[in-house]
Amino acid sequence: MHAFPCGTPALDFVGTLRARRNPEPREMLSSPESLDAWYRESGVVDGDTNCEPSDVAEAVALREAIYVLVAARLTGESYNADALALVNRTACTPSAVPQLTPAGRRIEATPRQALSSVAREAIRVLSGPEGSLLKECSRPECTQVYFDRSHGARREWCAMDPCGNRVKAAAYRARKKVSKPRASATGSVRP
Repeated sequence: MHAFPCGTPALDFVGTLRARRNPEPREMLSSPESLDAWYRESGVVDGDTNCEPSDVAEAVALREAIYVLVAARLTGESYNADALALVNRTACTPSAVPQLTPAGRRIEATPRQALSSVAREAIRVLSGPEGSLLKECSRPECTQVYFDRSHGARREWCAMDPCGNRVKAAAYRARKKVSKPRASATGSVRP
């Protein structure tokens, strides 16, 4: 199941490689079906794009290029030329286009059109005013990138559930461990 804590498909797409810094990150785009599901669940398209294995490889390459650019933006470094070229080249492909139907709005696209929509959204995020709001989750097991729109820009995690809850619970346990006096064998309390 895919997660969408960021409010924009481009950043949620980056999060399809979960626990990026861990020795064994969890790949969420492991098959054409999982990529189709991500496009549908994210709202990039309303139906299946009928992805092939080669589409998965292209999507993973784009995801990693977007992450490299986001990481550069977070640290104030220059953009990697290869990552920049891949994002721009992918964005040049026609994107998914909404259509009006008797039942309402519907978005159907090829895998390339769906991927182009993600690339264009990444360009919008990285080149616009929201780029200055980017942060990476501080929970070591999570590497989700999100917009910090909190008062004073003090938010530390991508979402309260599960990251915020886990960070707060760990801090609580650490405080309790430090403040809890140890009992000696005779029953008296030692500082």
